[in-house]
Amino acid sequence: MGSFEEIPQRSVSHDEPRPRARSLQLPEAEASSSPALTPATDSPSSTVYPPPSPRSSNSFDSKFQSQHRTARSMGPSILDKVISKTRPNFLPPKPRVEDRKHMADWEAMMKQSREAEEKRRKALQERRFARERRIEKSIEQWQREILPDWTIVNRDPALRKLWWQGIPTKLRASMWQNAVGNALVLGKDAYRTCLSRAKRALSHATFPTTVLGLIEEDIETTLPNLHLFRPETGPLYQDLKDMLCAWVVARSDEALGYVPGVAKVAAMLLLNMDPPQGFIVMRNLLERHCLRSFYGGMSSKDDVMSHRYFRIFDTLLADGMPKIYFNFKQHQISPAAYLPDWLIPLFLDHLPFEACARLWDVILLEGDSFLYRAALAILAVLEPRLFFPDRQELLELLRGENKAAIQVAERNGRPLNGAKYEIYDVDEEALWERIDSMDEWWRESTWTRLIQRELPSDSLQIQPKKRLL
Repeated sequence: MGSFEEIPQRSVSHDEPRPRARSLQLPEAEASSSPALTPATDSPSSTVYPPPSPRSSNSFDSKFQSQHRTARSMGPSILDKVISKTRPNFLPPKPRVEDRKHMADWEAMMKQSREAEEKRRKALQERRFARERRIEKSIEQWQREILPDWTIVNRDPALRKLWWQGIPTKLRASMWQNAVGNALVLGKDAYRTCLSRAKRALSHATFPTTVLGLIEEDIETTLPNLHLFRPETGPLYQDLKDMLCAWVVARSDEALGYVPGVAKVAAMLLLNMDPPQGFIVMRNLLERHCLRSFYGGMSSKDDVMSHRYFRIFDTLLADGMPKIYFNFKQHQISPAAYLPDWLIPLFLDHLPFEACARLWDVILLEGDSFLYRAALAILAVLEPRLFFPDRQELLELLRGENKAAIQVAERNGRPLNGAKYEIYDVDEEALWERIDSMDEWWRESTWTRLIQRELPSDSLQIQPKKRLL
């Protein structure tokens, strides 16, 4: 039996093209006369080959095994070794030594990045635990000096500073309820009455299906990393849905519909108090002048009021952060592009939960002005990232959808189901550092002057409320 054609063995150089492999073929005469390669039938679907003779089979096997051995995985393929991982495909490959050196440098940098991220995370966690321990130690002072008459915080700067540092968790329900008040004079049965109306509408199929769909979609995106409000399985899912349906019924008397984002507000209240108590707080909170302008709906006069609040924010931004202001103007980005997304859910979509809880403590005490102060602090934390040459990239960053930041978060193993701005390292410590630094230029008198200029007919209704506390 004829022998196979010998193939010379040669190594593949990194800088040379790989030669095309040649197929092994029998000599033409032997291939035509060999019984081992002659089909027994003419049917292509049932071709059967007769067994080869022992002599020819042994000769074939020995020669084949002498040239080929069983393939085993010995690491990267030749193609993987040739392709450079540190240079784009459209450029010539690097020399092997340089490529390996750059890969080692890249791996070292990634290791250092992961170590730095872990160190930063642990430091943040330690500072958070220290602050929580400090708040827990202050409970006695809260019970002794603030609980008997909470309005003292408006007269005592030291107690006001204590409030700004955060309310103890077990006192948060009563303090929030006191700070918000009950300007709507809602009775204790307000929640039960509205919920019974909502359930009656649901049972008679008269509850708007579009609104019900909006409620379900809003709940699905509410604090997903807590798993407490997950549809059908979350322990607080039904309470949240009932509270939202009751809120829709209460607003229907004013011909106002559902506003996506309110589920986050209701969820935060449910985490701290019972549904009847939380319903009254939510109704009064969202009727505050600034939030009312965003929750009023596009068909109401509140849409005009929201644009006036945009102008107020633009003025404050120009005064306190002129670089960001002119950058936004250059890209034609107004507060309408990002401010409603922050204010309607009261920052719960974009900021970590702990940071939001502390912000809420002060927002409920200080009112609308601190809403704007918190929004300005967010821009201050994001400032190093805000100077994109492209408008679309800047909008993606403000929406929490910057692709580069998402890729870094994925590489570092961060979960992406939390607050949108966690990928930008916006945490409680960084946010409050910016808020405290704003004391140098923030003036409540400026806020009052802007309110009187933009909302002259309503300024008397907005400002005295704070002085009466």
